[in-house]
Amino acid sequence: MSASPVYLDAATAAPLHPVARQALLAALDDGWADPGRLYTQARRARQLLDAAREATAQTLGVRADEISFTPSGTTAAHAAVLGGLAGRRRVGPALVHSAIEHSAVLHAAEQHVAAGGTATSVPVDRRGRLDLDGWSAAVRAPGVALAALIAASHEVGTRQPVAEAARECAEAGVPLFVDAAQVVGRAPVPAGWSVLTASAHKWGGPPGVGLLVVRKGTRWESPWPADERESGRTPGTLNLPAVVAAAASLRAAAADAAAEAARLAPLVDRIRARVAAEVPDVEVVGDPDDRLPHLVTFSCLYVDGEALLHALDRRGFAVSSGSSCTSSTLRPSHVLEAMGVLSHGNVRVSLHRETTETDVERFLAELPEVVARLRAEAGVVGL
Repeated sequence: MSASPVYLDAATAAPLHPVARQALLAALDDGWADPGRLYTQARRARQLLDAAREATAQTLGVRADEISFTPSGTTAAHAAVLGGLAGRRRVGPALVHSAIEHSAVLHAAEQHVAAGGTATSVPVDRRGRLDLDGWSAAVRAPGVALAALIAASHEVGTRQPVAEAARECAEAGVPLFVDAAQVVGRAPVPAGWSVLTASAHKWGGPPGVGLLVVRKGTRWESPWPADERESGRTPGTLNLPAVVAAAASLRAAAADAAAEAARLAPLVDRIRARVAAEVPDVEVVGDPDDRLPHLVTFSCLYVDGEALLHALDRRGFAVSSGSSCTSSTLRPSHVLEAMGVLSHGNVRVSLHRETTETDVERFLAELPEVVARLRAEAGVVGL
């Protein structure tokens, strides 16, 4: 009898939280009407939407009217960047961002540049941490409308110095957008930001719900055609049952976040140590200390990344990769490139509330053999 599958890709999408499932099923019965109408079913839908917004605001420590729900984290990131730039177009055309932002942010930056704007990419060190001196100089340049910094790397887990970067932005009079997709529901978000985004399926909510938070007093203008929904910040009808489930699961995940971090961090420490010790020619990347508690990335020399992921999948392990072979871009991960680390044979392991010590031990027991077999098939022996 084969062992049960082990899912280790929570950084892409965490398994649906039981609270999300319960809330989703209840809201499918009770929240299908348009909350913008006036009849009884619509008023009930409006109550559910208002309650979801209020619960989310309490969890994040913001005002309810600062929150908009979007169809995805990607949509929220696009709106954060393009809306932040549009709102301050009179200041200038410049965007500043780190070199390791999520592709959603970088694609929005590309569109901005194609339309005549400018974008400055600030480098990171070998551990994936922002160059604060470079950041300070970049945000103080003339014509900077917006700065964007990911809260923690989605690929290697390194936390970014958000509070320090925010202070530099404040001194320069530049609003800061923080992509908090890997942090919300797992850890407190550092202060000092003006715009924030997150994605429900990262914390165990349903897919198809993003958060866009625009602080009061921030100059922000919707990049979309006019729409009366969600304070005009995002167009279209919300998937209200999913929004309700997202809010409920966020509250549950945040309540358990400290305990989960304390449980998962030692498991990640174990993976970092054992992979480095037991697999030859491997580089464990990212900051060894100042990092997310649930995520670890390593690169194996002399191994094809796609072949490694398929081999692990056949053993029942679902993991992710930033290597060129497993992306649609046919090039190495921009994050690993920016760090200057090995990108070949790259594996990202990210744990979640259902991950057990047994799961981790099984992965660690089987990984060295999988890597050795692939190297042997490629004619690489004697390492």
